[in-house]
Amino acid sequence: MEALKRDYFALFGLTPAFGIDEAALEQAFRRLQSTMHPDRFVNAGAAEKRMAMQMATRVNEAWQVLAEPLRRARYLCEMNGIDVGAEDNTAMPAAFLMEQMSWHEALDELRESPDAEDYAAMKQRHEQAVAALHEQLRQTIDEARDFAAAAGVVRQMMFLDRFGQQLKAAGLNVSKP
Repeated sequence: MEALKRDYFALFGLTPAFGIDEAALEQAFRRLQSTMHPDRFVNAGAAEKRMAMQMATRVNEAWQVLAEPLRRARYLCEMNGIDVGAEDNTAMPAAFLMEQMSWHEALDELRESPDAEDYAAMKQRHEQAVAALHEQLRQTIDEARDFAAAAGVVRQMMFLDRFGQQLKAAGLNVSKP
């Protein structure tokens, strides 16, 4: 039981990996959610109710982490003793930083002169970059088991995630041609 409290993968009966079977994750989540839901313990004693509530909360926390690739990668690094160091480690490859600056400049231009085609192209470039980093994380974590290298990729994903949020917000103001 203690291992299930600490290991989200064990909780769902999954092998710790970045490239997880998302359908299996969802199926395990729904199964656990239904068996651990506090409503099933209405007639139980106070201790059982409290335990059911704690397990339901744990299942939801685990789902939120494992269902989102960035959070899953960060969790895998931390499970393996590697602090991603997002707060104090800003070291990034120069080419990545230059690309990010270029993207931010293009986004600023898009905000000044909204264009649906430019927005769609930028969104596609962003999605391709995210997919490439996901593949890099899969290889680095699942194949090489190099969690120190994966931490650097996680930090890059964090940049792309923030940019994706900004891009999405800018997309709300883009008109169709």
